[in-house]
Amino acid sequence: MKRSHLKAVRAVKEQKQQPIRPAYLNDDGKTEVEVLVNTAFEETRIAILENGVLVELLWDRRNTALNLVGNIYKATVENVLPGINSAFLNIGYEKNAYLYITDTIEGGKKPIDEILYKGQEIMVQVVKDSISTKGMKVTMDVTLPGRYLVLTPNQKYVGVSKNIEDLERRDQLNAYVERLAEKYLEGMGCIVRTEAEDATDEELEKEIKYLYRQWKTIITRFENQPAPSMLHEDMGSVLQVSRDILTENVRLYMLDNKKDYDKVVDFVSKISPELVDRIKLYTGKTPIFEAYNIDQEIERMRRIKIPLANGGSIIIQEAESLCAIDVNTGKFTGENSQEETVTRTNIEAAYAIARQLRLRNIGGIIVIDFIDMRKASNRHKVVDALNDATKRDRAKIRILPITRLGLVEMTRERRTRSTGNLITEECPQCHGSGRVLSAETMRINLQREIYDLTQGKPGGTLKLVVHPALSEHLRQKLSSVEKNINRTIKITADPQIAWEDYKIILE
Repeated sequence: MKRSHLKAVRAVKEQKQQPIRPAYLNDDGKTEVEVLVNTAFEETRIAILENGVLVELLWDRRNTALNLVGNIYKATVENVLPGINSAFLNIGYEKNAYLYITDTIEGGKKPIDEILYKGQEIMVQVVKDSISTKGMKVTMDVTLPGRYLVLTPNQKYVGVSKNIEDLERRDQLNAYVERLAEKYLEGMGCIVRTEAEDATDEELEKEIKYLYRQWKTIITRFENQPAPSMLHEDMGSVLQVSRDILTENVRLYMLDNKKDYDKVVDFVSKISPELVDRIKLYTGKTPIFEAYNIDQEIERMRRIKIPLANGGSIIIQEAESLCAIDVNTGKFTGENSQEETVTRTNIEAAYAIARQLRLRNIGGIIVIDFIDMRKASNRHKVVDALNDATKRDRAKIRILPITRLGLVEMTRERRTRSTGNLITEECPQCHGSGRVLSAETMRINLQREIYDLTQGKPGGTLKLVVHPALSEHLRQKLSSVEKNINRTIKITADPQIAWEDYKIILE
């Protein structure tokens, strides 16, 4: 065999042995983003796709104590606990908010009982929603985010995002924003966001003046309103996405609700008018999430076992204190050595895990049990793949080196409940060993299906046959459901029917 042919065969063989990087990450630095928004009744769902792949889901449910992150409150100190250097505050909800010593203005330089006392009224901002039995976590270091800048009233310095890599542009922004801060902010500081890299001087000056006025309004409310009370409500998810994600990389921002569409168009026309043409109103008869196969992805998110393309799999198990992920080779046996098979499976699993963590909004401590690898170089390859896969995640992530046992410990910023925790609850039939759709989710899904089935046309009566426990929940919300679907409903409880099964009968 000729030497050139041998080289060609070897090259093909080496190419086959190379770990597969997901195609949606191969973008040469340019990610094409699509945002789809579905609004129905008490819930808004936002799907974010990168190069055609669903990578993130945001949920906004109204009339519940959820999605409070970013809100600013005038709070009353209920308890000060020096033993754990913390305080519990009343901000107007059933559960008291939690304030740790490092989240005070002093930042832990003094004991908590020298900073706060019972009955004191202070300004705080929610940084983490209520999760399980825990109340909201708050901080006294309040911030006000804009599209290009973040106002930091309790800081005096101007910082620039590390994601702006052009050193010359960083210096320009730092110098100019420092002059703006000196002129308008009266000693307060701010942070220059990544989006400011292409902003004009006029846009930066306009925003810093707007944030300053917003802060003055909050101060006035704090001085005049009783505690506990809300001083500032952060934007809803729809506008937050417009502010934080809608950039030149976004090819499409499509909404199926006319009111939300008008709000987004009005907002974007003020901050980035050149991007207004990316915003579209969805008018198709097929529900938007069904048309783009998002509902199928949501259904798959409830599974704990996720198959890999090569035949392996990962198993995700969430607990209250941490999330454990196991990697299995499954049917994949490879073409050469066991070490090569294991390494390929682990690298593919690393990319799949990073996507699932972001998609399911899993945060806190995460332990990944990769398959054991003998070579240190292969272990490094797996960690490098995990770092590469998490680059686009907006949450703060820290990944520790892999151990000889194949374990990787990492943390992912947790500000809101995970998707699994949000849309499911403990199963009344299996006493917590599994999870089912919550009664609220079932009711919303029923309303959506009935509305799609009847096309929203009023008149007529529907008969619903559901699980007895679900029937009680529906009866409590019956007037609201009938108003939403423009129909009269008869609810029948059937103990033989499973929790998530139901029958819709048109009469």
